[in-house]
Amino acid sequence: MPVNTVSTDTKPLVVDLDGTLLKSDMLLETGFAFLRKRPLRFYQPLLWLLRGGKAHLKANLAEHVFVEVANLPFNQAVLEWLREEKAQGRSLILATATHRSYAEQIGAHLGLFDQVLATDRTINLSAERKRDALVAVFGEEGFDYVGNSREDLVVWEAADAAIVVDPELGVARRAEAVANSVKLIETRNGSAKAWLKQLRVHQWLKNLLIFVPLVAAHQVRSLPLLLNTTLAFFFFSLCASSVYLLNDLLDLNEDRSHPRKRFRPFAAGTLSLKSGIIAFPILLLTAFVGSFVLLPPMFSAGLALYYALTLGYSLILKRVVIIDVVTLAALYTIRIIAGSFATGLALTFWLLAFSMFMFLSLALVKRFAELRMARAKGGDEKISGRGYYPSDLEMLSSMGAASGYLSVMVLALYIQDSSTSHLYSHPKFIWLACPLLLFWISRTWMLTHRGHMHDDPVVFAVKDRISLLTGALMLLAFWLAV
Repeated sequence: MPVNTVSTDTKPLVVDLDGTLLKSDMLLETGFAFLRKRPLRFYQPLLWLLRGGKAHLKANLAEHVFVEVANLPFNQAVLEWLREEKAQGRSLILATATHRSYAEQIGAHLGLFDQVLATDRTINLSAERKRDALVAVFGEEGFDYVGNSREDLVVWEAADAAIVVDPELGVARRAEAVANSVKLIETRNGSAKAWLKQLRVHQWLKNLLIFVPLVAAHQVRSLPLLLNTTLAFFFFSLCASSVYLLNDLLDLNEDRSHPRKRFRPFAAGTLSLKSGIIAFPILLLTAFVGSFVLLPPMFSAGLALYYALTLGYSLILKRVVIIDVVTLAALYTIRIIAGSFATGLALTFWLLAFSMFMFLSLALVKRFAELRMARAKGGDEKISGRGYYPSDLEMLSSMGAASGYLSVMVLALYIQDSSTSHLYSHPKFIWLACPLLLFWISRTWMLTHRGHMHDDPVVFAVKDRISLLTGALMLLAFWLAV
């Protein structure tokens, strides 16, 4: 139900944070932030938990991790309702299992709460402990409580009224059984569209590169090879989506500071972090089991290489100058290599050389677009999460354009190779593709310089009519050469 009524109740209104006022979970937020900051100490949170329980874990995370509370995904509907209650003179209390340091920052940021009760180093303020603390201050049924989870049920038993916000499965029904009165607040929308966005299904277009060895070898009509390539595309896409999920969980803080990435479902709170923790290993396991059973072992090896390199990029390599763009280019090329592994078709020197230069140029386009945006805002310091300064723009553009033009040269040299005549009856028609590719690369860099490159360059090419027309004409040139 919409939050559109103002209560006349004078009893204090106690509000939970995780999943209620906040469309996220601070323990998971800080846990992923710690992994992002200290990936080689991934085991440390588990040790803290075993040594001193959740309170000890949360206290240590709070000491090691900074969270920009102003960027957190607050439930705006609930927040607006609380402001209305506050305007009516009602006392608001924030009572949360989140560590006190974060809770007090959030309370100060919102400016709504008269008191903040939170976890400290020894007491994890949830469930019975929260109930006991509230009863000690306000008495039995001396407060109304706003929550969402199973742990809140014992608190509602001691409250006068239960306000249930976007409840976990079965919680609303159980709240009705234990509370004097229940008010349900639903603010969630359908999640199917959010999942499609979070899985980045549109990015699966990059995985079409798996078909390149099949097409380059003129074996598209071979049904067994075509089936293997299609399966490879599907499993590779599942693996890629698994990586996207994990990457977005690790990049929550950075994404929320980005003008577009802040709308990603995990960053915006549209999807719960718990669902991501469940989904990414399921996708990964499905991809590897399926590829191991149905495809040659070398494809599984290529998939493992892609996953390891992507994980390394997300955790470390994306912050290292030049290594980051070389890694991005390698990830594109690995898709082509994986297609070769799936079919057993040999890769040529020309295809690998073309891929290396072309995708390095596109990786530099992506990085240039980010730096240009930062410089447009007047910044001159190192870009957050990257190893570049806005002053590096000119150098990046020169390297990117040069790399793109080298790919055109590789294509031209391929035409003259003796092996080309075995695949094409009229290889000279491929020359028509060279000026077309030269045009597309030059135009792409020109648009990037002007600030019109807002997508991944491969995704941009699929959406851009001129790019699609150029690609169609290049395919026509290769078809005439056959």
